[in-house]
Amino acid sequence: MTSSIQYLEQLIAFPTVSRESNLDLISYIQDVLKKLGVISTIVHNEEKTKANLWATIGPADVAGVALSAHTDVVPVIGQNWSSDPFILTRKGENLYGRGSADMKGFIACCLAMAENAVKHPLKTPIHFAFSYDEEIGCIGVRRLLDMLKTLPIRPRFCIVGEPTMLQVVTAHKGKLGYRVTAHGLEAHSSLAPIGVNAIYMACDLIAEIRRIQADIASHGARDGDYEVAYTTLHVGKISGGVAMNIVPNETNFDFEIRYLPQDDGEAIAARIREAAEKVAFGFRSVFADARFTFADLQSYPAMDTPVDSDVVNFVRALTGGNSTGKITFGTEGGLFQKELGIPAVVCGPGNIAVAHKPDEYVSEVQMALCDDMLARLVDRLCSEA
Repeated sequence: MTSSIQYLEQLIAFPTVSRESNLDLISYIQDVLKKLGVISTIVHNEEKTKANLWATIGPADVAGVALSAHTDVVPVIGQNWSSDPFILTRKGENLYGRGSADMKGFIACCLAMAENAVKHPLKTPIHFAFSYDEEIGCIGVRRLLDMLKTLPIRPRFCIVGEPTMLQVVTAHKGKLGYRVTAHGLEAHSSLAPIGVNAIYMACDLIAEIRRIQADIASHGARDGDYEVAYTTLHVGKISGGVAMNIVPNETNFDFEIRYLPQDDGEAIAARIREAAEKVAFGFRSVFADARFTFADLQSYPAMDTPVDSDVVNFVRALTGGNSTGKITFGTEGGLFQKELGIPAVVCGPGNIAVAHKPDEYVSEVQMALCDDMLARLVDRLCSEA
């Protein structure tokens, strides 16, 4: 039998950075499952350069438990790794490699569990939902969910295996991301007052975003179960201008809204659009067409699962833990809930604190605990339908 750590070694070797294809990794997983007698359904992107994988172990006519994970990882460029990020390296009790925690460790445990599951008479099926391009906005899983909408029977529960140190997570914030372009009027810098500086426009709007953030932090909804208890606004990138002696006619910046489940992210975005119109109006005495345009970059809904729901009690029984938590980062769990009405929790091996950093790792202890959790899942699904 192949161990989860052996599978992790194979998975880490596929450099599935989001900008690259994940097809080799998907083909590897498909082959592993095929040897176990498990047939996979592949759902490609439009360009056929990436793919999701859906597979079922057990009866197809019963609502089962979906184990969801993304196959893509974030880049390593510019990071100072002490070992090759795409070769699994053991140091003490830790296993280092890009994606070890986020989240190939969980996929590896799923594959090891599959070897066990196919030998048992499951009354309730286990589904694998492995997706692409999660790291850039939960893109790939949406095509997979479109396919699942056509199935006569959908999963009963979904467990998203993001790294939570195997704590059962019941909620996370939603996200909206935008690119804003400020449209001003170019001029020679010696005649700057006859132009409209798009950088100034952008900076004025960013100041308004910060003002809205301060208002939300002081007067908005709060939930102390989150590390950051309120909805956050963040500008992460800005660019504009050509040369020092030209008043720039265009500048763009990217910002995000990470909103609590009880907040309305679209309403906050509308506040920012209103602020943009006011800022632009102030420049129109010089240039009548001064304006801002907004382009959607990425979004996913918040996840909010009641702590007394069946899925929470079910997964807590698998982990043996009593506590639940909430996380500030996002997952596809909210999409399973919103698009398919499937209750979801997040629970997986590893610590999100080491994800996206150099020398990302997952501990052997966490891998073993995840193996145990999935073994209990198999046992549970043999006894209930």
